[in-house]
Amino acid sequence: MTEDTREVAPDEPAAEAAEAAEVEEVEDAEEAEEADGAEASAGLSRRRTWVAAVAAGAVLLSAAGVAASLVIKSPAQTAAEAGPPPLDVLIARVEKRVLRDTVILRGTVTSAQAVQVTPTVTGGEGAGPAVVTKVAVRQGDKVEAGKVLLEVSGRPVFALPGGLPVYRDLKPGATGDDVKQLQKALAGLGHGTGSDAAGTFGAGTKAALGAFYKSIGYDPLPAVADRGEAVKSAEDAVTSAERSLEDAKAAAANTGTGGTGGTGGTGSTGSTGSTGSTGTTGTSGTTGTTGSTGTTGGSGTKSSGGSGGGGKGSGQDGARAVARAQEDLRKARERLAEARAAAGPMLPVGEVVFLESFPARADSVTVRPGSPVSGSAMSLSAGALVVRGQLQEHQKGLVHAGQKVEILSEISGVTAAAEVQSVADTAQSAPAPGTGSNGGQGQGQGQGQGQGQQAPAPGGPSGYEMLVRPLAPLDTKLVGQDVRLTVEAAATDGNALVVPVSAVSAQADGRTIVTVVDGTGAQHRVEVRPGTTGDGYVEVRPTGDGTLADGDSVVIGVNPGVANKQPGKQNDGKSGGTGGGGKSGGGS
Repeated sequence: MTEDTREVAPDEPAAEAAEAAEVEEVEDAEEAEEADGAEASAGLSRRRTWVAAVAAGAVLLSAAGVAASLVIKSPAQTAAEAGPPPLDVLIARVEKRVLRDTVILRGTVTSAQAVQVTPTVTGGEGAGPAVVTKVAVRQGDKVEAGKVLLEVSGRPVFALPGGLPVYRDLKPGATGDDVKQLQKALAGLGHGTGSDAAGTFGAGTKAALGAFYKSIGYDPLPAVADRGEAVKSAEDAVTSAERSLEDAKAAAANTGTGGTGGTGGTGSTGSTGSTGSTGTTGTSGTTGTTGSTGTTGGSGTKSSGGSGGGGKGSGQDGARAVARAQEDLRKARERLAEARAAAGPMLPVGEVVFLESFPARADSVTVRPGSPVSGSAMSLSAGALVVRGQLQEHQKGLVHAGQKVEILSEISGVTAAAEVQSVADTAQSAPAPGTGSNGGQGQGQGQGQGQGQQAPAPGGPSGYEMLVRPLAPLDTKLVGQDVRLTVEAAATDGNALVVPVSAVSAQADGRTIVTVVDGTGAQHRVEVRPGTTGDGYVEVRPTGDGTLADGDSVVIGVNPGVANKQPGKQNDGKSGGTGGGGKSGGGS
């Protein structure tokens, strides 16, 4: 045991030394950790201090900005704060200008003449339903005078120049302005009417009309649809009358040449017989000579003058027969002349459309060969471009012919000067296709109906039609466009002082005044005499001692924002001016 102890004892100091070293290492480590913690704590403290400084600086800057805004002011703010407080009324400036009262409405650009061609046909015996058999124009085509537009059941519908709508069939013997128009149209196409008087449908016009129909490839319709029976009957009557006259003359001749004078021979003496011969002088001069045979007469004691008288009566009967035959022949020849005058070609009301000028335009074509005839077949337009609008009842009294109009196309921006050409006296509804402007049928309604019924093109809403004619030709691109029309219904004579209508008020004593506000807000009234009104303004002229100038401010109403904040103002000195503005609203 002692030896073992002695052997271990020398190692004890080393263990202690090792333990001491470990303790030192632990202490060093703890000291190092404490040093690191102290450094970290010092860094965090520095960051916190910096953030706090920045925040404090921002607060100081904000406070400085607020302080500066309270101290520093712009010139406008300074002037506003130095000016008067807001007015408790609404004001408007007095203007010096030309005042125009205008009426604004919509219109459509069309040609001066717009025609709806609505074919109709009156079927004869054995005729079927009317059908379009040919269409000679297409949409957009130009239409020349004399051109066939379409064909209905084999009959043409063509266009001729003229401004008078056709309203009846034109037949031989007719007279009037429509006949004169037809004669002029035919002559313009190279078919003269000869010696016919203007406006009389005579032989020359018949020849010209027949030649025109032949030139377009059709036969004209006969004026009398009897296959010539009337003329034939009249000719037969003339032949019969001529024969009767010949027979009457022959009978009269035979009556005057027999032994009528021989009966005079019964006289007692030749001289007496001679006297009897003179009794035949009414009928034939030859019987006197026959009477001379009385010289050989027997013992008769009386003259045979009575027998001579019998010869006179027979001669008179023959003369009457001849005269009557001549009268019958004269009448028969007159009836033949009438029949021949009535016969010949006619112009049916439905086969022609008269247009004011050429070339015209086919605006639309709605039929094709084989189409049944129903409604409008095509629309044509002719003449210079115009604008058609519709005035309402309250506008009509303001517009009349001759007033200035401005045409504005919002699509293209084009403006044009124009004037009112006419205003309808009665209100109209937009005509349906194929009807006239008065609500009835168009040109097709004459003496019997035919093809080519003519009527104005459909317009806008119901009202009083106003026709506007431009002072210079419009661009054809505007055709069909909806445009704005501004009609100058009234205007001042040069520049005038004008104010809003609401600025004018009537006083209890009958005076008309405006309330003027000066730069300080003070108000005073100026008596005025109102004039032309338009577009919410009225012309005013100061009367008496009052003055009013361009740029003055006048009261037009109450400023509700200020008035609500300052209720006390309702009873102060300015309330009178405000009330004046309120009255003006009622006066307007």
